[in-house]
Amino acid sequence: MKLLQILQKCLEDWKNISHLDFCLVNLDNTIYISTCDRALPSEEKLEEFKEDEALCISNMNCRLYKVTESHQLQYILIVWGNSEAASTIGELAVCQIESLLTAYMEKSDKNVFMQNLLLGSYSEVDAFNRAKKLHITTTVRRAVFLVETKQSKDENALATIRNIFAAKTRDFITAIDDSGIIILRELQPSEDYSDLDDMLVDMLNTEAMTSAWVSYSNIADDLKQLPDAYKEARTALEVGKIFYTGKNVFGYNRLGIGRLIYQLPVEICEMFIDEFFKEETLDSIDDETLTTIRTFFENNLNLSETSRQLYVHRNTLVYRFEKLQKKFGLDIRTFEDALTFKLAMMVVNYIKYKKAE
Repeated sequence: MKLLQILQKCLEDWKNISHLDFCLVNLDNTIYISTCDRALPSEEKLEEFKEDEALCISNMNCRLYKVTESHQLQYILIVWGNSEAASTIGELAVCQIESLLTAYMEKSDKNVFMQNLLLGSYSEVDAFNRAKKLHITTTVRRAVFLVETKQSKDENALATIRNIFAAKTRDFITAIDDSGIIILRELQPSEDYSDLDDMLVDMLNTEAMTSAWVSYSNIADDLKQLPDAYKEARTALEVGKIFYTGKNVFGYNRLGIGRLIYQLPVEICEMFIDEFFKEETLDSIDDETLTTIRTFFENNLNLSETSRQLYVHRNTLVYRFEKLQKKFGLDIRTFEDALTFKLAMMVVNYIKYKKAE
């Protein structure tokens, strides 16, 4: 049954029960459904009501109610009649209409179903039953990808992603909030997704002219695993942005030591920093020295290669590291001290992140 027919029957039932007249008005002030031929309030009054924060206004014979769906105004319900119960009946009618709109949307829109599924809104049985009604395969390999652009509400990025997956009709592209775009990717039995993340970032950079982070979950084998897969993708994005600032792509199965630090209480992290650095702080290191340290770590503690990449004489690097050793008591040219310093840099980033929340 179409939505128009569902709502028409709803209002006719309310009229038969209450002996009041009802009308649903579109946002352009035209009649969508009506149980009578009464004249509408003036357009000026309707527009004034839309702008008003009130959910209902009334006079002796007419009441106006706002009908919303997903917090967006969809219709204005008009109730005519001076019955003592008219106000309550109007409120009940609004509740039923909004419930019907939500139910109809969930039934007809696969994206809404997937959004609620990822948020864990369904029981296992309910999820499988709803998927069956929407003709969604329940036992197939899927992975959740989360794309977050560095510009909020980036419509170009969403359009680009939809174009990338246009040929894959079984993939779902949606967004639960303003924080990112979700891709529910269906995988073939022999397909791996190790190259998909780089492809997404490259296409966003070249076609949408935007920078983005991409995270992805482990592979889920059926519907019941997808809420956990979504959490994995979100965790991967958060951990990656905290600990791996030089990267754009974060896989949940490739988070390394960042995953361990992320699960530690802040108090333990602060104890670790105090134990090694006492009154000194890593914030006192200048940008040039930080760049030198990061490049040195990236080159596996190789002085010669670091010197070549930074266009700095080897003796200059040695001087910088000796100065660092004098300040912090750690010689990062040795493996153990380099490991300690690397951990300290990651822990400090984590502490800053947690305190900024």
